[in-house]
Amino acid sequence: DLLTKMATIHAVKLGSGITMSSSYLPATTDSIARALEAKTPSEAISILYRVLQNPSSAPDAVRIKEQAITNLSDLLRQENRAEELKSLLAQLRPFFALIPKAKTAKIVRGIIDDVAKIPGTSDLQISLCKEVVQWTRAEKRTFLRQRVEAKLAGLLMENKEYSEALNLLSGLIKEVRRLDDKLLLVDIDLLESKLHFSLRNLPKAKASLTAARTAANAIYVPPAQQGNIDLQSGILHAEEKDYKTAYSYFFEAFEAFNALEDPRAVFSLKYMLLCKIMVSQADDVAGIISSKAGLQYVGPELDAMKAVADAHAKRSLKLFEIALCDFKAQLEEDPIVHRHLSSLYDTLLEQNLCRLIEPFSRVEIAHIAELIELPVDHVEKKLSQMILDKKFAGTLDQGAGCLVIFDDPKTDAIYPTTLETISNIGKVVDSLYVRSAKIMV
Repeated sequence: DLLTKMATIHAVKLGSGITMSSSYLPATTDSIARALEAKTPSEAISILYRVLQNPSSAPDAVRIKEQAITNLSDLLRQENRAEELKSLLAQLRPFFALIPKAKTAKIVRGIIDDVAKIPGTSDLQISLCKEVVQWTRAEKRTFLRQRVEAKLAGLLMENKEYSEALNLLSGLIKEVRRLDDKLLLVDIDLLESKLHFSLRNLPKAKASLTAARTAANAIYVPPAQQGNIDLQSGILHAEEKDYKTAYSYFFEAFEAFNALEDPRAVFSLKYMLLCKIMVSQADDVAGIISSKAGLQYVGPELDAMKAVADAHAKRSLKLFEIALCDFKAQLEEDPIVHRHLSSLYDTLLEQNLCRLIEPFSRVEIAHIAELIELPVDHVEKKLSQMILDKKFAGTLDQGAGCLVIFDDPKTDAIYPTTLETISNIGKVVDSLYVRSAKIMV
């Protein structure tokens, strides 16, 4: 028996003069108390394994074993023994036949979540979920299988195995829609939205998010899941450059996660600050960080956004590049922030160029490139783009290598007035034509 072997191994490992029998212990509260009072985690783990070896299937014994499984799972997680957690799940399958399916699902999902809390176990989690899916298919435990498959799809997406995750979700979502399990449907639709977003398919990402919102409106959605929906909504609106709406969604997500003390709150706050910077309201960033809610999350994530906001406020490319270098993990390695960095860089470059050319009516491009510390051809290309985008009035004299800046043209009021008059005359003529047509009839 695997549990007996595991208990024996732990008993041998205890050392320090402590000798323990590998025989099972009675499934009682005294045995659980003995494990809690153990001097070392290894001793406690060994005791709990021996409790689980007890062959009794009496209701009280089963209840004690359930508690022993919870305690054992927690201890193995604290000791970072991911492989043992995986083995434990396989060893408990005979015990699952003695307890209701709902309790089995709770224990299985709990152990999978405990493995997820151990760093560097991504591949092990995928392997574990695949094993559990095979077992649930054999045991015809549909409810549990669907939830583990949803978890597996999320892990595959994080592992950038997008095609496999999408194939898994496609079949799963049809099955869940037939069963009309709306809470699971919200999870799957939201996951599908994230997956399509990772594949840069924004229309499908929006469609999946809309489906998730529709399903969520029909049921009670836990605050954490509602925060997830708002966070994804903010990300999609930010992708469409609608930063004001995105800010509102990020704020809702932040409030939900903050109330739950969820670590995702800091990322929601970070994206709120990003939106402020992108709409040229960098001055608000310091105020948000120094607010009561913001002070709880002071750290590298917020420091990174503050550095970017300072660079944006001062229109300094040099400060921006220093921020990118100092906070590489928080800026360039964050996939959401990284998507907006090039746009932010362009904005800063434009603002910096505008600041430099403000005093001139004619200036050498090489001089501007020297002041901004960028290659001449790069500066020339950007100035040309800005002229075409009507960011300022001017022209490039490439023969002389100069930029000629025109005075801001004054709009003549006669043109809009003339257009309005012509439009009104058009309406009068149309009205007269309708009347004459009625008279002719």
